[in-house]
Amino acid sequence: MGFFSAARQGRKDDAELGTGVWRRAHDRFRRGLDQYHQILEGVADDEVYNQLAGLANELGPLLERVHTICVTAQASSPSQGLDIPGALTPVHRALSRAGNSLATTAEAAAMARLDGERWGLASAGLDNVKRRADLVEEDIAEAERQLAASLNV
Repeated sequence: MGFFSAARQGRKDDAELGTGVWRRAHDRFRRGLDQYHQILEGVADDEVYNQLAGLANELGPLLERVHTICVTAQASSPSQGLDIPGALTPVHRALSRAGNSLATTAEAAAMARLDGERWGLASAGLDNVKRRADLVEEDIAEAERQLAASLNV
C-alpha cells in the first residue's frame, strides 16, 4: 500500500472505527494477520507452505468480519479512549481472544515452519496451527453472537 493510500485508509478507519478500543481491536487483528503472512514468506518446504497458505486463505476473510463487528460496535457504543463500553464488554473480550488466538496461530506456524525445515513435513505442527486457526474463527463467531445479543436487548 502506498503512502497516500495508507493515509486515506487511516482516515477512513478513524471515521468508521474511531480511535478507541474498537480501532485497537481491529488493528491488532490486522497486525496478527500480517504477522502470519510474514511467516509464510520464509517457508522453504513446498508442502508445509501449501498447508500454511491454505490456512492463510481461511484466516484472511476473517478480517472483514472483525471490521464489521468493530464498525457496528463503534456505531452502537462509540469509544475514543481505552474504556470499554460496559454493554459491549463481552464483544471486546471475544475480539481480544481472537487477536490472541491469531497471534498464537502465527507462532504455531513459525514452529511448524522450523520443524518442516529440520525434519520434513511435521504434521503434528500443522495440526496445531489448524486447531489454533479454528479457535480464531470461533472467537470471531462468539463476538458476532455477543454483538447481536447486545443490540437486540
